[in-house]
Amino acid sequence: MLLNKAKRIQYLGFDDLWFSIIGILVISCITAYLFSDPLQVLSLTEKVLSWAVSLFFTIIDWFINRSIMIYLRKKYPAFSDDAKRITIFFLAIVCTVVLVDFLGGTLLSQIHGVNYIVSLSRLKVLLPIILITIMSMAIYEAIYYNVRLKKSVREEEHSKRLLVQAQLDALLNQAQPHFFFNTLNTLRDIIDQNSKEDAKEFVDKLSDMYRFLLEAGNENLIPLKKELRFAKAYIHIQSERFGDNLKLNWNIPQSSLHKMIVPMSLQLLLENAIKHNVISKARPLTVYVTVGDNKLVVDNKIQPKSTQLPSTKVGLANIEKRYTLIAGKSVEVQNDGNRFVVSLPLVTP
Repeated sequence: MLLNKAKRIQYLGFDDLWFSIIGILVISCITAYLFSDPLQVLSLTEKVLSWAVSLFFTIIDWFINRSIMIYLRKKYPAFSDDAKRITIFFLAIVCTVVLVDFLGGTLLSQIHGVNYIVSLSRLKVLLPIILITIMSMAIYEAIYYNVRLKKSVREEEHSKRLLVQAQLDALLNQAQPHFFFNTLNTLRDIIDQNSKEDAKEFVDKLSDMYRFLLEAGNENLIPLKKELRFAKAYIHIQSERFGDNLKLNWNIPQSSLHKMIVPMSLQLLLENAIKHNVISKARPLTVYVTVGDNKLVVDNKIQPKSTQLPSTKVGLANIEKRYTLIAGKSVEVQNDGNRFVVSLPLVTP
């Protein structure tokens, strides 16, 4: 990774080659000065040798701390973990500087035959070195935070665009001539054959769908209870059209209703099931909506139509992208040719 520019940028947020070179040189010069005896006159060779030893110590300190920093970033990538990660990192810097000085000093004492002693005065000299090292690593952290913040803003904007696209797609599907044609015909049949209350309920459910699309406009995650209400309004309308040929098996425990879900994700899955499968008296379609392992599972038998309706090709891909961006979780899709199963992660608020 030291020689790979792409990896340096990936893990550090920028190419730190020159920053490392300059930082090591500056800290090594300061270290050589701090550990030199102002009363002792040294020759040029001795000064160069003293600086070379300081340079060696500084290089070891720098790259150990740099490696720890990268490890902690991989282990604690979330913004919520920043306080913990930075605290551990700064403690690691202190330990690294002291430990490297002790081990290096012990090694040098054996080479030159001088006893290495950990004294209070030596620890006082190490203190400014620790502070300078922390300041250098803090620059890494500031750049890293800025890069992550910009990335987070971009991802949020991307997720908002995907949500808008999902809304537009849902509105487009509901605005298509075949949907309105079927809906109006169903409403007319209800008015002719059923009570006024049935017609009012049908219109109310249709109204609920459009109200949901307006209310969910700026939300990335909504309670499962709210999404279920929207999905059931949609199914009520479709059930008036398909009758008992379309069956929904709901198995949602009360304890899961407060969990969060991506808006319109369940409704789009139900819409896809209705759109792409045969639904008739001879071949009724049953869709199972259950909760298991902290996931909302939509499961239906595959009954492909001989002629498929045109698809916007946005639905499932849109849900998968929004889950990745908003919740950092993936949608599981299983298709064995007989059953189509999609598992949507439930997010704890």
